[in-house]
Amino acid sequence: MNRIITISREYGAGGHSIGSRVAKELGIPLYDRDIVVQTAEASGYTPEQVEKEGEEITRTESILRGIVASSVFYSDSQDAIHDVQQAIILRFAKAGPCVIIGRCADEVIRKAELDGLHVFIHADDVHRAVRVSEMLGSTNASEIQRLMSRKDNSRHAYYNRYTGKKWGDGRNYDIVLDSGSLGYDLCVKLIVEAAGA
Repeated sequence: MNRIITISREYGAGGHSIGSRVAKELGIPLYDRDIVVQTAEASGYTPEQVEKEGEEITRTESILRGIVASSVFYSDSQDAIHDVQQAIILRFAKAGPCVIIGRCADEVIRKAELDGLHVFIHADDVHRAVRVSEMLGSTNASEIQRLMSRKDNSRHAYYNRYTGKKWGDGRNYDIVLDSGSLGYDLCVKLIVEAAGA
């Protein structure tokens, strides 16, 4: 198995958990938080700032950044973080088979013409809300719904900004899986089987 597996995911759909199990099953590294740490070290930004700007942007921020980007005096920290993050993703990918979570990794791998298997994981709101409730330790339904919506909208805007493509559009991925209806075990099995193809 010489493929790099990228996993994009809706918030609360279990993409990290599924990716972690796929990596373990295949005996290859999983890169998620490592990308944040190494981007912070290489860029000089704090891990918190990399975490905040390294995968998400609101639609309003995207529009405003587009307007002020033409200014000679404007320096966009998100662009700088994205560039460093992209180089780190490529370094991990070129080192050998691995699983990379989020951060437009599918497009980074595609542009580098590396052999990738690109996966998108989604689930219905009920399944995601249960998972988010467990992660937050909260049962406040409106808070959970707001967070899911905000995270997904931010990921969509970020992906659109840096790839020019629509996040979650099945045409951008090799496999699209519904973790709510399929369950994590079957999602892991399907990804592992596809990776070996």
